[in-house]
Amino acid sequence: MRNIGVIIKKQIKDTLKNKTVLIQFVMFPVLTLIFEHAVSIPDMPELFFTKLFSVMYMGMAPLTSVAAIISEEKEKNTLRVLMMANVKPWEYLAGIGIYVWMICMAGAGIMSTSLPAADIPFFLGVLSCGFFISIVIGACVGIFAPNQMVSTSIVMPVMLIFSFAPMLAMFNDKISMAAKFFYTQQIRLLLDNMTFAGIKPESIAVVAVNSVLAVFLFFVAFKRKGLE
Repeated sequence: MRNIGVIIKKQIKDTLKNKTVLIQFVMFPVLTLIFEHAVSIPDMPELFFTKLFSVMYMGMAPLTSVAAIISEEKEKNTLRVLMMANVKPWEYLAGIGIYVWMICMAGAGIMSTSLPAADIPFFLGVLSCGFFISIVIGACVGIFAPNQMVSTSIVMPVMLIFSFAPMLAMFNDKISMAAKFFYTQQIRLLLDNMTFAGIKPESIAVVAVNSVLAVFLFFVAFKRKGLE
């Protein structure tokens, strides 16, 4: 546990220096507050921007940041130093995952300020599951990619699909049919209902399958590539 704490502290310092990663955690919470309080469109659904941006945030920030962190440290040989300092691979990955999850939850907490107090636990609970899946997918990319350039080329299309598919699905039935198999789309539908009583078995099944697939791919990537 001590090594995990060290990794988390290291990532906090690195994030403050890395503006590319930092802006991903800040952008959507700030945009949510601005749009919710500054934009008013006739017949617009209640809390439209909070629900839309939170799903985009979930599909973008944790996925790209974890991939960027792991691939950058592999390229700079920082991981070799950590392994030589008796930091085990699972401790490093747990530290990265916990750190990104916590900072994403902090951003979600900011976004939830526009919600009624009664809806906040459901909102944060649902997003916490989505953040976990995105973090695992990002770790898959970071482990598989040999350097940052390859990581970026892989993670960008994956991120675009997961973060923008739910938005496009609102306007296109064909995209909606395809997007229903993605955890981001099902979480958007859950946020539309914003109630535990309104949870549909289909949504739980899709999110669960996505979780299992993400974890499976993670173990495959780690077994093949490791952290070297």
